[in-house]
Amino acid sequence: MNFTFVTLFPNLIYPYFEDSILSRAKENKAIRINYINPRDFSLDKHKKTDDYKAGGGAGLLMSAQPLSDALKTVGKEAYFIFPAPAGKSFLQNDAKRLSKKEHIVFVCGRYEGIDERVIETYADEVFSVGDFVLTGGELASLCMCDAISRMVDGVLGNEKSLLEESFEDSLLEAPSFTKPNEYENLTIPSDFLKGNHAIISGLKNRMAYAKTCFHRPDLYKIVKNKRHYYEK
Repeated sequence: MNFTFVTLFPNLIYPYFEDSILSRAKENKAIRINYINPRDFSLDKHKKTDDYKAGGGAGLLMSAQPLSDALKTVGKEAYFIFPAPAGKSFLQNDAKRLSKKEHIVFVCGRYEGIDERVIETYADEVFSVGDFVLTGGELASLCMCDAISRMVDGVLGNEKSLLEESFEDSLLEAPSFTKPNEYENLTIPSDFLKGNHAIISGLKNRMAYAKTCFHRPDLYKIVKNKRHYYEK
């Protein structure tokens, strides 16, 4: 799986892949990370990549020429993702679906965004990671890349862990515990300690429903509707 980050600030991105799971995935060549800096394609003598908005308005935009020329160097088989507040919400199902792609390019905006003509020409999808505004698209791209990478074969040491994660079947993951069995007068539910996997599984399922109901009533409504449909 190849990921390319088109960014003015590659130094913000590459340290994220130097430790932990994604570092091992890179070493094992389960994922490959590349960088393209639009400054390298600017025809301006000062390597500018921004300009004032046509029609006026506060702030600067990333110019079409450097960014477009940078994207032209990427193979046509690549899948172009633009993080932007205007995009649709990025969800776990998107991470699963996109993990089947061979090459994803994240185009990281800066300033007040990107000349819309570049987005219209190149974007396969535009995603938002939340209803808030960031300084640039790098953090949003890293969030999506991380979520997608975990779905790629060979990235996780134990791929069974994907089966119990949050958002599987619209549920949040059940609460988890570790040693000691009692800490500051708080104990682990006794059924977790008895070794009966059927009972533990049932308890986890009920706790997942309760956790989803408490933290994400919007998801719980979806789960209830699904359950009602299948029990008809």
